[in-house]
Amino acid sequence: GYEVGPNPGLLNAHWAAITQRVRVGQLGYTMSAQNPFRVAEDVAILDHLSQGRSFCGFSRGYQARWTNILGQHLGAKATLSPSGTPDQMAQLDEATQATRVADDQINREIFEENVELVQQAWTQDSVEWKGRWQVPFPYDDGIGWTMTATREMGARGEMDGNGRIRRVSVVPKPLTQPHPPVFVASNASKETVQYCGPRGFIPTYFSKIERAAEFGRAYVDAAATAGRRYAFGQNQALVRWGHIADTTEQARQAVADYDADIFRDLYAGTTPMRFDPENPVDSVINSGIWVVGTPEQVRDEYIALWSQLPAEYVVLIYHYAQVPRDEVIRQLELFMRHVKPSLDELTDYENS
Repeated sequence: GYEVGPNPGLLNAHWAAITQRVRVGQLGYTMSAQNPFRVAEDVAILDHLSQGRSFCGFSRGYQARWTNILGQHLGAKATLSPSGTPDQMAQLDEATQATRVADDQINREIFEENVELVQQAWTQDSVEWKGRWQVPFPYDDGIGWTMTATREMGARGEMDGNGRIRRVSVVPKPLTQPHPPVFVASNASKETVQYCGPRGFIPTYFSKIERAAEFGRAYVDAAATAGRRYAFGQNQALVRWGHIADTTEQARQAVADYDADIFRDLYAGTTPMRFDPENPVDSVINSGIWVVGTPEQVRDEYIALWSQLPAEYVVLIYHYAQVPRDEVIRQLELFMRHVKPSLDELTDYENS
């Protein structure tokens, strides 16, 4: 398993305890396969432990190996968004296409319901819900409850006059109000971007710049329908892999050493990206989501990307289990020294 990240909230709590300034979070909880009340609690507790230095991430789940297992109690299956992968869908027979579309719809419905429950848990004194989840359960009858102190000490309406639970409180509320920043992974689905806009969530684009720029415009328009005014690129994130080295040859060698095998064994098997065994390094670089080269080359390529989508955030992915620790730190230092200042000039939203 290349992606071994069990219990991200617990790992985040550890990182919060050994740092003072860095924000900690995850990208993210796959909400089609999660208990929304546990997620709400975990994120809120992390926000308190970190003194507000936290963020939260949500995703829909694209890897069937574990999404289908952990999501089975809700009927969720992994999805690659049929609307965003037309070339791959066209290669399937009609029955398989119909199954993919149905699975995607169910996944989205579960994702959106669970995220809504997380938001309500963060922002309301108590929650009631009748959907795939029932709160209380059973919803119509309520839960018989003999601990009368709940009526006095619980939230308003939590216990009715007949001694039955009608609502539940999820504690604690986050320290950050109304909640920490929420990032949502997006690769192929414009629906996800349009979902994020009215809620102020930060869409995080795992895609080529052409699609990210298209989605960026859709995000601004969707946010405006709810009265949220963002400049183009504001409150959005672009994801990139890459390596910075003294020479182009050294940067390409880093791709060969640290990226080619995971691209071949994982990404090419679970996404539309393709791997050419005759040209492994070029397969990675030509995917459109790697930025590789000298500091000057990487800076110039990022400037070109940001000229198409001046994203407020950049998500830098290194294969941490394979890249030596000191090299990861060096990569971050090089990015901050040679690239970030140029991007800051392109993301002055107040004057845009």
